[in-house]
Amino acid sequence: MNYSELAAPYIRAIAPYQPGKPIAELERELGISGIVKLASNENPLGTSPLAVAAMNAAISDIARYPDGSCFELKNALSERYQIESTCIVLGNGSNDLLELAARAFLAPGDKVVYADHAFAVYALATQAAGATGISVPATKEFGHDLSAMLQAAVQHKVKMVFIANPNNPTGTFLGATELLGFLRAVPPQVLVVLDEAYNEYLPQNLRYDSVSWLRDFPNLIISRTFSKAYGLAGLRVGYALAGELVVDMLNRVRQPFNVNSVAQAAAVAALQDEAFVRRTCELNQAGMEQVTQGLTRLGLKYIPSFGNFVCCHIANSAQSGENGAGQMYRRLLELGVIVRPIANYDMPDYLRVSIGLESENEKFLSALAQALGETA
Repeated sequence: MNYSELAAPYIRAIAPYQPGKPIAELERELGISGIVKLASNENPLGTSPLAVAAMNAAISDIARYPDGSCFELKNALSERYQIESTCIVLGNGSNDLLELAARAFLAPGDKVVYADHAFAVYALATQAAGATGISVPATKEFGHDLSAMLQAAVQHKVKMVFIANPNNPTGTFLGATELLGFLRAVPPQVLVVLDEAYNEYLPQNLRYDSVSWLRDFPNLIISRTFSKAYGLAGLRVGYALAGELVVDMLNRVRQPFNVNSVAQAAAVAALQDEAFVRRTCELNQAGMEQVTQGLTRLGLKYIPSFGNFVCCHIANSAQSGENGAGQMYRRLLELGVIVRPIANYDMPDYLRVSIGLESENEKFLSALAQALGETA
């Protein structure tokens, strides 16, 4: 018997998410050492020292179940954002929260809008709920076209819209005026999930207070994560901010202990370590300039990014006609640098590279120059 046939058709149709390979596995496969991983948008500074100390202290109590209510972490977030704890829900990374939103509010037959080249989890979460995704062309240089998304939301009577700001993998950014205009225009029965996983990387002059918008837009859900700027990717902890009624529904489908005790302790401490986050953003800004200037010197086009990564265009091979980005990805692997091909985002001619330490960025640019010279 083919037991896969017992699953719903929309589950069988899902293409599993393909994560990047860990460094150790690639070093074994390729027989090389010293590989630089610039594929997963991780924090090259590592983890906040305050968070490390909190983790070490929490380990002594891991025989007990974690606090299912995440009381201390909710309190810390409540104080930071001046929002009631009843308007906060915690997740096993922000991915978990995106899926909770889909599970709580979507059903077979519902429709959801998101942009082309937007975070892959939106389509996966939609499909897993049996809903229908409507991907709107990203006509503004790979960025969200909010006017077209609004039109699609109204025309198709959708229940949910996903917006990533800044967007992964393109790094594109929407200003506060654009977002507020969309929120004011979208029908109130449409839930808007604003995914701000890379919010901390925005320069001060571009930051906006989306949390204050919750007072005026009860259909808004804001998701954020501790995986990026806070350096806790391996612990998987994220949070969502929304109205009490929305949070109540999210909690009904949330697993009781979805954030472990070590992650909770680390997140509370990391939230207080503003100096670490500031160093992270400064390093990212300098690294972004280093990488983009290097790409320009090599004659490569890139998409201006507001995250901790950048996408560069790789032309097809003049010699073989083979996909240039795929060929470049494999050659960079052989040279000890892991980047991310993004053909699954309908961007087959682009590679996404995370911003690393100065030495890691330099190794990437050096390897890229060598590979380009070989294919010229």
